[in-house]
Amino acid sequence: MPLVMDALDLDLLDGFQRDLPLVPRPFAAIGGALGLTEAEVLTRLTRLQAAGALARVGATVRPQSAGASTLCAMAVPEDRLEAVASVVSGEPGVNHSYLREDLWNLWFVTTAPDPGALTATLTRLREATGLTLLDLPILRAFNIDLGFRLQGPRAPMPAPRAREPHSLTPEDRSLLQTLSQGLPLIPRPFAPNEAETLARLQTLLDKGFLTRLGLIVRHRALGYTANAMVVWDLPPDAIPTAGPALAALPGISLCYQRRTDPLWPYPLYSMIHARTRPEALATLARAAALPDLKGATPRPLFSTRCFKQTGALLEAA
Repeated sequence: MPLVMDALDLDLLDGFQRDLPLVPRPFAAIGGALGLTEAEVLTRLTRLQAAGALARVGATVRPQSAGASTLCAMAVPEDRLEAVASVVSGEPGVNHSYLREDLWNLWFVTTAPDPGALTATLTRLREATGLTLLDLPILRAFNIDLGFRLQGPRAPMPAPRAREPHSLTPEDRSLLQTLSQGLPLIPRPFAPNEAETLARLQTLLDKGFLTRLGLIVRHRALGYTANAMVVWDLPPDAIPTAGPALAALPGISLCYQRRTDPLWPYPLYSMIHARTRPEALATLARAAALPDLKGATPRPLFSTRCFKQTGALLEAA
């Protein structure tokens, strides 16, 4: 379905990428804020999802809080790209997979309910492809939100909420998996146990297990086609100050530290989502000029194709 949006669509996407109303009828509450009926909100969300602009109404789960995850990369020969990308995307735990402009050209996030299941997935991928696989788990998050406004000037992303101690129950894990796949677009998506579900959601938000709860959009479909993962070559002692400085820069949509590899010695990562390459490179130039990144060498990897984009796998398939 072709993507056609009006001003109300943009207001809907901008206003509720986070802070989904925690009430039995959240779409009625959204409609009240926008001057729409509940039915009109649901019709718009259904249309945006069918057009590929909306991934789901749900949540993003903080990495390593309810399961295991890692960022992976392979250097895939061009003549094998389609076959290898198909194998990678066929793994249920792979929830993001992109082609990027680099020798290490296939990048994907792998998720699993536990470290053992994650290791098994990576082993299967190594054996199935016969390729070297970089395993780059996250060590520290400086910004993992990605819910930036689509209208007006870019603003700094909110700092992540600290995670507090909380023992997840089986019911919590089931709810997190539902939120990773998406709530049903119906008037009462939290039924039948609305009070209990809403209380669990509030606890998961308060304890920092969810980075945000709301409309999860697909930025490429919305015109953000010049997207680059930028890795930075920095000494370890520079990261505690460089990370927050980079994360606070308008135009930086993600920022985190990952484990390095002898083949990939970059510890600091940032994402730039832009409509054009000159816009992305201008943001990169401002980032490189930050005093806390003085002397750092950025390596931008622009994404050219999305093979897969789904929610995380938090329960056994």
